[in-house]
Amino acid sequence: MDTAPAQDPGQLTFRDAADADVPALVALIESAYRGDSSRTGWTTEADILQGRRTDPDGVRRVVEAPGSRLLVVERGGELVACCQLEHRGEAAYFGMFAVRPGLQGAGLGKVIIAEAERTVRESWGVREMHMTVISVREELIAWYERRGYRRTGDLSPFPYGDERFGIPQRDDLAFELLVKDLG
Repeated sequence: MDTAPAQDPGQLTFRDAADADVPALVALIESAYRGDSSRTGWTTEADILQGRRTDPDGVRRVVEAPGSRLLVVERGGELVACCQLEHRGEAAYFGMFAVRPGLQGAGLGKVIIAEAERTVRESWGVREMHMTVISVREELIAWYERRGYRRTGDLSPFPYGDERFGIPQRDDLAFELLVKDLG
């Protein structure tokens, strides 16, 4: 699903992830959300969660799952971002969104989320995009609101005690469902 020529270093290329991409994708996702490297960007969760954000098995499950796509975003042949798209009936789920920390704030996220929305409309004919965001991530939620997503107030509990989701540094975490009408 290439959408831009790879030879132009300024253009983004979107493609489905392959098994060979898994190690680089894990490194990208971890760098965007955890540890000191994530503090270079603004999407860090390092102050609210420690430990891993994902692992090779988790990423591989997304790559291989039916009705799921993990989009790899490259510029000049170099991995710069990724996002998960999952078909859920009349809606699609958007997750595992990561942009290399040093490139955050330069407008890539806007372009990538717009391409993700276009992709799910064209591929699956869905009318809504759903995502869950940790409810205390006010700056991130505000960014999604500026892209047309709305807070639903629908909260699901954070899986405390399941280190696959990280080690919480506070006791008030929950996931909030955000929704955007794609019609």
